[in-house]
This record gives sequence, C-alpha cells and structure tokens, in this order.
Amino acid sequence: MAKYLLAVQVDEGTPESGEDLREQLARTAQVTAEMQAAGTWVFVGGLRPSYATTVVLPAGGTTTMTDGPFAETKEQLGGFWVIECDDIDQALAWAEKCALACRRPIEVRPFEDAQWT
Repeated sequence: MAKYLLAVQVDEGTPESGEDLREQLARTAQVTAEMQAAGTWVFVGGLRPSYATTVVLPAGGTTTMTDGPFAETKEQLGGFWVIECDDIDQALAWAEKCALACRRPIEVRPFEDAQWT
C-alpha cells in the first residue's frame, strides 16, 4: 500500500468564527473515524497558524532562523492526514470527503516509495 499526504490548505486572510471552527472539527473528526474504520488512517494533525512558524535556513555551512512562514502568502498548510491506500484513486476519494468536511482545498501528494538505506 502507498502512503499519501492529504494537505489542508487554509486562507489565513479569511477570518473564521469559533462556531465555524467547531463545526469543521466535528465534520473532519467524522471523516477521520471513517478512515480509521476502513484501515486507511495513519496519522492526522492540525497546525497552528503560520505566525507560530520558525524557518531554519542553511547557508554556507551554518543556519539562520527567522520567525514566520517561509512563503509570504496568505494560503498556508493548516493540517493534514497521512493515509495508506491501494492507489491514487482511493486517495482522491478520501480527499473529496476531507475537502467537503473541512470546506477547504486538499492537496494530495504521494510519499516517495524508494527505500532509503
């Protein structure tokens, strides 16, 4: 089985009410429960807003650290699921459920399947 990342894209420029967030979390918890029952679920995680980010940049054998997201954009990664599926079509079917539950775009990305030694 292949692993896929279902990445939730959020627009941090659009405010969200507490009630909206609670409803979204209830819907996404339901999809996560479906994934667990189907044996597809590996991991799920929500992320704090991009202002909580620290970027570590390598340069010339040293690093520098800066606050804030690496990309200067209002669209950010807000959370994700890691799932195991037979193929991309199955992963896309789960992504549709996730997109409807959280009402946000979902980026589907396969993990590398190469074995690192």
